[in-house]
Amino acid sequence: MLQRIKKIDGVIVIVLLMLMAVSILAIYSVTHGRAEQGMHMQMIQYYAAGFIVFFGLSLFDYRLLVRYAVYIYIAGIGVLVMVSLFGTVKYGARAWLEVGGFSFQPAELFKLILILALAALLVRLNRSQLRFWREVVPLSMVALLPFCIVIVQNDMGNALSFMVILVGLLWIGRIKLSHALIGLAVAGGLLGGFVYSYINYHEQTTNFLSATVGREHFIKRFDPWLVPERASSDDSYQTRNARIAIGSGGLLGEGYLKGNSVQSNKIPVLYSDAIFAQIAEEFGFVGAAVLLLLFFVLIHRMILFALECKDRAGPFLIIGIVAMLLYQILENIGAYIGLMPLTGITLPFISYGGTSILINMASMGIAMSVHLYGQDVEEDLPVPALHF
Repeated sequence: MLQRIKKIDGVIVIVLLMLMAVSILAIYSVTHGRAEQGMHMQMIQYYAAGFIVFFGLSLFDYRLLVRYAVYIYIAGIGVLVMVSLFGTVKYGARAWLEVGGFSFQPAELFKLILILALAALLVRLNRSQLRFWREVVPLSMVALLPFCIVIVQNDMGNALSFMVILVGLLWIGRIKLSHALIGLAVAGGLLGGFVYSYINYHEQTTNFLSATVGREHFIKRFDPWLVPERASSDDSYQTRNARIAIGSGGLLGEGYLKGNSVQSNKIPVLYSDAIFAQIAEEFGFVGAAVLLLLFFVLIHRMILFALECKDRAGPFLIIGIVAMLLYQILENIGAYIGLMPLTGITLPFISYGGTSILINMASMGIAMSVHLYGQDVEEDLPVPALHF
């Protein structure tokens, strides 16, 4: 055990500590003197619990999780169904469960569960190249089931993350290039067709989404992104003011606790998914670039872990985690500079939220476990029998 502890990657730990410092400072900046004052202290508690989870999972053999991943997946689906039946609605999405006075988002946890399940199945398949009907379609169904459950809950951000994780793992799982190109063409065509219809046939499309599909909440997300001139002032208020804050930061920012938009409370829930606006306005382009550099170092280290791993499950787990984090980073920042729709996805390790921090730290713990245990022997732990 002592030898394992000594092998824990110091760079990862230092980067996580730096991200924690950025998060606490940013949250204090946007909550001091307001009703939310004190959230930075709660964030310290979340991070303390997160580091316990991180070190605990780092020293836990990840291959045991792979062995029972199918059962964990089934239990996770059950929890998602419970959210649909008994969940609490916040910000237009039925995505939270209340347990003993605490609330958490099971969809956040399921991202990690999905990575485990897909990795376990890919290890069992052990194919040099994935066949479409025998492997690609069944693996896609594993991700599509939770996607459908969560999209019905109006949680578009987490639902899309399931698809990103699937794509990442299919790619490293050796999907045929022709199948990948066909899939990209179909996805691109569907996305392009939707965007074209939404812009050029706005009234018909929005009527379909609201009256037929019952997803009026999505219209409030798509209008500021695709047709800002038609979006109501309420729907575009958050993203519009966030872009103003980001642009006003300039090269070096307006100074800590001195951001005009941030300190005048012009951006709703700034402590959560809009926290990047605080960093960009008060620390400028340089501060935002440093944050992105920290994310790059974190991802780079994980990819090195995957390359050095001798066990087949390890690289699948790490690529799934990398895909999950990259999606969250690009979607969160992209939403506030006008490149992506606003989905409520938090900025990893920075935004306020206990569930998000614990899941992200657990993900890093599993990645570190791959680093510690994946080099011992080339061993594939058996997974429960599952026939396609």
